[in-house]
Amino acid sequence: MGTAQPLTNRLQLQARLAERTPLRYTPAGVAAQDVVLEHESVQAEAGSPRRVALRLKAVAFGVQAEQLASLALGSVVLCRGFLASPRRGHGIVFHIQAFEPQ
Repeated sequence: MGTAQPLTNRLQLQARLAERTPLRYTPAGVAAQDVVLEHESVQAEAGSPRRVALRLKAVAFGVQAEQLASLALGSVVLCRGFLASPRRGHGIVFHIQAFEPQ
């Protein structure tokens, strides 16, 4: 990679907490929470409004995982984090590093 600038991988998404698995713990004892987020909005694209809807797998670790586990399904949250491929390499997972209930 030489002297190239590091690439940025940041995502901010306001979404509804649609699904949640039971809180789990990694082998190192860190809390982990798997969720599915749903988002719907209207975005401008090429000068026209476009309705956007998506479902996105997400995961949080540590304190954020414990806090997500206590939220009611259907809660709206503003999440910040980064995107990564899961260990098995299928699809994309949003790693939530911070969130705020809306």
